[in-house]
Amino acid sequence: MIVPPDCTGMITITELAPGPAGGAMLLVGPSLGTAVASLWGAAAALLGERYRVLGWDLPGHGASSPASGPFSLAELADAVLDAVGSPFHYAGVSVAGAVGLHLALTGDPRVLSTAVVCSGAKLGTRESWQERAALVREQGIGPLVEGSRERWFSDRTRSERPEVVEALLTELQGMDAASYAFVCEALSEHDVRSRLAEIDVPTLAHCGGDDVVCPPELMAEVADGVREGRLVVLPEVGHLAPAEDPEATVAALETQALGAEK
Repeated sequence: MIVPPDCTGMITITELAPGPAGGAMLLVGPSLGTAVASLWGAAAALLGERYRVLGWDLPGHGASSPASGPFSLAELADAVLDAVGSPFHYAGVSVAGAVGLHLALTGDPRVLSTAVVCSGAKLGTRESWQERAALVREQGIGPLVEGSRERWFSDRTRSERPEVVEALLTELQGMDAASYAFVCEALSEHDVRSRLAEIDVPTLAHCGGDDVVCPPELMAEVADGVREGRLVVLPEVGHLAPAEDPEATVAALETQALGAEK
């Protein structure tokens, strides 16, 4: 089931698992260049035993329409809040993990907990994101595909789950290039390191031990900086933990952040 876009038109919410009657809501979000249904599908099937799992897609990704102009990560967080009326737990990968920090910083009581998966309070440099945005606008998504193979996945995933790797890389090529560039520019301005102490919802910093994009030390900064944070590192997992090791990802979410239900 696809829920119509929120009032800003930036994102679309999709139900990934209906969950049990009366179950709490979990909202999950994707990494740049992925669709939430593909990235979280296997994990959502497991989480659906306990939660109603919804997923949101970035502009120009998955079920969401292309962006018509620039936006910030804080504006994406506002769009999420506009689209989801009920209280929810949250888990987001990479850029969606960064959006999760912005959600927590709103102080909205609907945000019950947040899991920042393979992400950080600051990601990369302003210059590197601006350069990637310019590259995609000039040449499209194609030049990023092989580099993503190395950045996204651990050696174990490339060896043992090649079908997961190829499916996500194929999907990457179909993303809207202009929207992808807008997300890069939003990431170039993302830096909430000085505000982490304001976050008082239970927060899981969850990453892969082989993640070269968001290594464990970047995640430890989040876990140490928020008021109620925990760090979980999954061995032999790269940047896309829910797709690479859905079982371990679900275990981390259920025993760490999502167990702290209010």
